[in-house]
Amino acid sequence: MSTNTLTERYVHEVVRRLPADQRDDIADELRTTIADTIEARDPARPETVEREVLSEMGDPIRHAARYADRPLALIGPDLYPTYIRLLAFLLTTVLPVITAVFVLLEIVDGNGLGAAVGAGVETVFTVGAQMVTVLTVLFAVAERAGHRKGTLIRTTDWTPDDLPETREPQKVGIGAVLTAVWYALLLGLTVWQQLSEPYRTDGGERIPVLDPDLWSGWIWPILIGLAGLVVLALVRVVTHGWTSRLAVLHAIAQAVFVLPLAWILQQRQIFNPDFLADVTDNTTPEVYTGAALIVLVASLIAVVNGFRAAKK
Repeated sequence: MSTNTLTERYVHEVVRRLPADQRDDIADELRTTIADTIEARDPARPETVEREVLSEMGDPIRHAARYADRPLALIGPDLYPTYIRLLAFLLTTVLPVITAVFVLLEIVDGNGLGAAVGAGVETVFTVGAQMVTVLTVLFAVAERAGHRKGTLIRTTDWTPDDLPETREPQKVGIGAVLTAVWYALLLGLTVWQQLSEPYRTDGGERIPVLDPDLWSGWIWPILIGLAGLVVLALVRVVTHGWTSRLAVLHAIAQAVFVLPLAWILQQRQIFNPDFLADVTDNTTPEVYTGAALIVLVASLIAVVNGFRAAKK
């Protein structure tokens, strides 16, 4: 492992948690500080000294907090790195497992896919909210208890071995571009089919494929969510990857887009009744419910992958 690689991994872990307009300046400052410190101590042993310097600088999450525009008041910098990592683990690993168990239990009990979808959505929101709330309260209490006793509550010592491998920006950029194109295509097709009324009935009438009544309600959060996903994917192109803030915003945008979509699919309200009558639709309710479940699972996987990528 080269000196530059280890330093760059540390710098990357710090600056990716900062506002985009501050990253370049702070990255240059950190590189200069690390290089000067190594040179001043023992330039003959750069790799060994570099590890010592980075160990003394400490956890990059805590180091990034020093550059933040606002202090981490509820949970201080000593506990904040562990809090973030544990919260990410709970939301990206434990919560999906619990959700899958509840969905499977509904299916095994013979309650149908509709009940399974409902159980999955309810579990994500209720259990997820409980995880966030309980963990935050516990860490906030621990933070204040430590300060009252005049001691700092230290977490497991951080070492440079904890640094994740730096991702390749080119691969992240390509994936983000494809994601932006996909969501933009869905957004454009949804609006286009309403304006152009592309389907022609046997009687020669032109009608939209999706239910026009959606435009007085459910379609708007779907479009807003799609637009948000497009913007966030483009931000990832510019910033060359995920951050914790992007992962949270991505999860919100996914919820705004997917939850209404899953609902109208499950209720069989997505297609224009005139369109269905003309094509003599024989699709069973289970197919719509299955489609809703697939949409929810795909969205959950995307959210989980976003949080996992933000941890790298």
